[in-house]
Parts: sequence; C-alpha cells; structure tokens
Amino acid sequence: MRSSPATTPASARPAPSAQSGSWPRPDSTTRYGSLSRTLHWTMAACFAVVFSAALAHYFLPDTPVEAFLWPVHKPVGALLMLLVVLRLAWTLANARRRPPSVSAASRWGHRALYFLMIAVPTIGLLRQYGSARAFSPFGVPLMDERPGERIDWMTQLGGLLHGELGWALLALVAGHITMALWHRRRGPQDVLSRMTD
Repeated sequence: MRSSPATTPASARPAPSAQSGSWPRPDSTTRYGSLSRTLHWTMAACFAVVFSAALAHYFLPDTPVEAFLWPVHKPVGALLMLLVVLRLAWTLANARRRPPSVSAASRWGHRALYFLMIAVPTIGLLRQYGSARAFSPFGVPLMDERPGERIDWMTQLGGLLHGELGWALLALVAGHITMALWHRRRGPQDVLSRMTD
C-alpha cells in the first residue's frame, strides 16, 4: 500500500514574510519600506522645486521663469525642513532594520547630506525670523510680523551661509544621484533598487 506524504503541521510552517503584500511595508536589510520611500521621493520632488527656483533666481533674474518659481522657494523650503526632521527621526528609529551602506564614502556622504538638509533650511528660517517679516508657508502662520524688531545677526548669518551651503547641498545631491545611477549600471550592488523595486 502506498503511503501518503507526511503533512507538515501548520505550527511548524514558516510565517509569511512581512514584506509580502503588506502596506505600509517596513524597512528591511535589503530594501526601504513604504514610509521611507514616501519621504525620500517627496523630498526629492521638493528639492527639485527649491533648486529650480534658486537657479532661476541666480541665472534668470527678472524673467517670467524666475517670477513663476521664486515665490515657492521659501514655502517649499519650510516644508522640506519638516520632512527632513520626520525622515531623520524615522531613520534613527529604524537604523538596525535598514539596508547597510555599501562603503565608508557612502556612509559619510549620507551624513553630510543630512547635515546640510537640516542646516540649509534652518539658516533660511533664522534669516526669515530675523527679518521680522511675517511668514505663512501655504497659508500656515509660522511667523508674525514684528515691526522694529529686526535681529541683525540672524539676517547676516543667513546672508552669509544659506546660499553657499545651498550650493554645496546641490552638489551633494547631484553626486548622490550620479553614484546611485553608477551603482545601478556598473557597480557591484544596485542600491537604487532598494528605493524603487
């Protein structure tokens, strides 16, 4: 008589992976989860706007392009400040569950990115506050007008560093994109798939 194959008890079967079919998908050591991807690509879109506005302001002054883009520079920059704080908190909370850096250069490059992503909008907001002018990004009253209460050191700090650090951040972002594409085509590890696939 032919014996039937042994049946594995349900309790001994491996549990389905949390990665399969679940939303929001958590971070893992091989790819970023739903919230990390949402924050990353939302910030990428915001950076595209603020850098386009800055480039238009610098290279195309007094043109329709500048008139269209420049007014959104500050409100989108304030939104970026909020997003980077949320992203940093989420990164620190999930540090052990995220994909590892591929090299020491990558690790320090990301640290420099985070430093500038915090420093640039913070200095911009300090300059805005020091100017004593009202600031309501997207209609949200963030700073009230304070006639006669200008704070010179804040405006001077902003004038000295906001633009220069902003160009440094643009260079780092360009390098980040370049290396991600290089790794996808020629590198030993496709790091871009961690954030896309």
